[in-house]
Amino acid sequence: MVAQDFRRQLEGYGLTTANILYRRPDHPWLLQTYVWQDYDLCPKFPVLNKFLSFWLETLEGSLYSVTVAHARLIKPAEIRAIAGEFRLH
Repeated sequence: MVAQDFRRQLEGYGLTTANILYRRPDHPWLLQTYVWQDYDLCPKFPVLNKFLSFWLETLEGSLYSVTVAHARLIKPAEIRAIAGEFRLH
């Protein structure tokens, strides 16, 4: 059976990392960081937006900033036929 993450990559999803800075509810002057990582579609990022909506509705720490990095792990150019075979002893 094919792994769910691999299937999502073939559908165009790429590894997305979000660095989230938020204010502590007990000390609003203090910023804390949270790193979120999942497979998502660029540029709309529906999975990240769903997580951020959950954050705003459920958690007490208000968001300060969100920095997003995205990379596609599988591209059509990376899949190519091999013309030879090399053996190492």
